[in-house]
Amino acid sequence: MIRSVGNPDRSRRTTLKGARRWLMPAAAPAEVVESDVETTTMNDRPWIVLVWNDPINLMSYVTLVLKKLFNFSTAKAEKLMLDVHHKGRAVVSSGPREQAEFDVFRLHEHGLWATMEQPETDS
Repeated sequence: MIRSVGNPDRSRRTTLKGARRWLMPAAAPAEVVESDVETTTMNDRPWIVLVWNDPINLMSYVTLVLKKLFNFSTAKAEKLMLDVHHKGRAVVSSGPREQAEFDVFRLHEHGLWATMEQPETDS
């Protein structure tokens, strides 16, 4: 049943009879969720950053970028560049997700094809 409350000359409000019962719901039982150990360790695994072979960038340029961004020696940067050239990809860094995202961003800024992934573990 709907009834009018208040003076008709003032703003009118309508309420439902027994609405107070609906406004105050009974307390729901709290549910405790236990963390799964496997999920926790999955988040702790490092992410890897991959540089992919592309038909655009010269090998010398890829070496220069790896030296500049990751502070690699010339020998290590050349080895990784050759992995990219011959194998199609190379892992250039690993670490927490935020760092991997930042590394991929910097590689993209320099025109290299890069992705990040969290490798599967053999359990």
